[in-house]
Amino acid sequence: MGRPVSVREFSEICLMLQDAGAENINIVTGSHAVPAIAEGLRAAGSGLRIPVLWNSSGYESPETLAMLDGLVSVWLPDLKTLNAQISAELFLAGDYPEAAKNAILYMADHSGLRFSSGSSGEEGSAICSGVIVRHLALPGRLDDTGQVLEWFAGHLEGRALLSLMTQYTPVAAYTGEKGPDVYPERFLNISEDERLREILSELEIETGFYQELIEDSDWLPDFNNIQPFSSNLAKPLWHWSAGNSVCPEPEGP
Repeated sequence: MGRPVSVREFSEICLMLQDAGAENINIVTGSHAVPAIAEGLRAAGSGLRIPVLWNSSGYESPETLAMLDGLVSVWLPDLKTLNAQISAELFLAGDYPEAAKNAILYMADHSGLRFSSGSSGEEGSAICSGVIVRHLALPGRLDDTGQVLEWFAGHLEGRALLSLMTQYTPVAAYTGEKGPDVYPERFLNISEDERLREILSELEIETGFYQELIEDSDWLPDFNNIQPFSSNLAKPLWHWSAGNSVCPEPEGP
């Protein structure tokens, strides 16, 4: 699924999204293609006026991130876990915790928090520079989440925003030997949701976002469709199978 695009086509996609009213260019999981993406963003040049967001796992070196200096405005790294045993089992990367911490600190050091100005000149709600650190809480593993939140409170509170997610959704795609302790077979429950809020309060983390608990899987995308998400707010402008000639009518009522 997918196809290669040239530097020129990539820059044209970014400008097309801007012309259609997109508020930002959100580059998801681009870590393996940083040099080419950086070249494409430079090719768009001053014509690209909306913020570029870097949406990644956080498993990146500062040297890699340096290639994006001056090109990316807002960073959205995951901080998946600080448990090296879990990262070794799930990601085959026991060094993930240290790598992600170093990457996120680099992002925060190079992109201070800044928000757009409202019509009256006061600070608005749209972020135009800075870091939003995302963490997905897993059922039965709140101690791991506590480690992540404690590190955030000690190193990034006031310098970055936290996005604490509760949307873990069990899927039946994995049939290996690892049991439910690693791949939980349920959603978070209400008591876990309450405990997460308590941890935030105990650590005095006040800047960021907390996802409301909804035990639902309707949001899961289907990437076999040109429009993989159910939201009618999104309108595809480009697809790997049809270029920029795809613009289907929104599904649903």
